[in-house]
Amino acid sequence: MERSDHVKGIRCQCSFHTLFTAIKRPRHHQTQISSTQHSTFTSTLNKKKKMVRQRTMFDQVSGWLTVYDDGFVDRTWTGPPQFKFMSDPVPPHNNFINGVATHDLFIRPDSDLRVRVYLPEVPNSGKLPIILHFHGGGFCISQADWFMYYNTYTRLAREAGAIVVSTYLRLAPEHRLPAAIDDAYSTLLWLRDLAKDKAHQPWLSSKGDFNRVFLIGDSSGGNIVHQVAKKAAQENLYPLRLAGAIPIHPGFLRSVKSKSELEKPESPFLTLDMLYKFLKLGLPKGSTRDHPITCPMGETLQGLDLPPYLLCVAEEDLVIDTEMEFYEQMKKGGKKIELLLSNGVGHSFYLNKMAIDVDPKTSQETHKLIQGISHFIRNH
Repeated sequence: MERSDHVKGIRCQCSFHTLFTAIKRPRHHQTQISSTQHSTFTSTLNKKKKMVRQRTMFDQVSGWLTVYDDGFVDRTWTGPPQFKFMSDPVPPHNNFINGVATHDLFIRPDSDLRVRVYLPEVPNSGKLPIILHFHGGGFCISQADWFMYYNTYTRLAREAGAIVVSTYLRLAPEHRLPAAIDDAYSTLLWLRDLAKDKAHQPWLSSKGDFNRVFLIGDSSGGNIVHQVAKKAAQENLYPLRLAGAIPIHPGFLRSVKSKSELEKPESPFLTLDMLYKFLKLGLPKGSTRDHPITCPMGETLQGLDLPPYLLCVAEEDLVIDTEMEFYEQMKKGGKKIELLLSNGVGHSFYLNKMAIDVDPKTSQETHKLIQGISHFIRNH
C-alpha cells in the first residue's frame, strides 16, 4: 500500500465558539433573533476577534513552534512544504501493511497516557523482544504517530523481529520536564503489569518476551532512555527485565558550547537555535543546560545496576563531543556500553525519508544503523 493510502495530514484550524446557543422552546414557539440581538452578537464577536489578534508572540522555533504571551502554543508546521509529510500522523492499522500492524491504546482506563504498538508479522515464532520507544523533538514537539517515526520503527520491528511500544509523551512548555520522563517510566511500569498479568494487551500479552525489554529513544528521547534506565535501576521490575538501553543521538550538552557545536554543520533536524530554545522551554524553570537531564556527564553512577547500552552517534552531529564524553564516563564507571558510529551524516539523519530515498550515503548509513540495533537486540 502506498503511503498516501494510510497517511493523513491533520490540519489544525482555530474557530471562535458560538457565543449564543439555541434555547430549547416548544416547537410551536419559534423566535427569530432580533436586529438588536444580531448587532450585539456581531459586536461581541468582533471584540473576541480583536482580543485574539492582540495575542503577541513570546518565542519561536522556526518552522516548528510558536509560543504566545498568553501561554498558547502553535505547533503548525511553517517550514518548507515538501517536508510537511514527515510530521503527518499515520493512523493505526490492525491489518498487516508491509509486514507490520499498529494499534493505539490508553494504557489504563483512568489514564490519558497513550501508546502505539507495532507488531511484526513473524509466522511460527516464539516470544518476541519488546522495544520501548521514546520519540524526540526537544521535549517540545512531535508525536508517536508521526510519519518519520512510523517509517523508522515499522522497519525496526520487521528487521529486529520485535514488538515496538511507542509512548505519546507530554510536551513542553505546557508540560515541562520531568513530565515526559514520568510518562516514559509509567509505560515501563505498565509493561511490568502486563508481565504480571495485572493488565492485558493481546499482542504484548501473547507474543511479548518481558525478559527482553529494551529502551530506545531518538534525540531528546535518548535523554529519556538514560533517565528511565536510572530510575529502573532502583526499582524491582520483576518479572520484567531491562535487557538494554539504546540512546540514538541523545541531546547531551553543557551550558558552555563544545567544539562540535561550534564547528559541525547544522542540519534540517538540528540547528543551534532549535537546540537551545527547545531546552529552554523544556527543562524545569530556572534550569540551565547543565541540568542532569541534558548533562549527565558529571553524574555519579556508582551503585547503579544499569543495563547494557548501545550509544548511537553521528559523525557530523552538533553534540557528538558531549555524547562521546558521556560514553567515556560510562566506560570509566565500569558500565557496559557499546558505540555505534554513523559516518558522514548528522543528527537524526535516519528519520529523514527524503534523504534516505535520494542520497545513497544516508540510505547506507540508515541500513547500517538499523542492522546494528537489530544485532544488539538479538545478542542481549
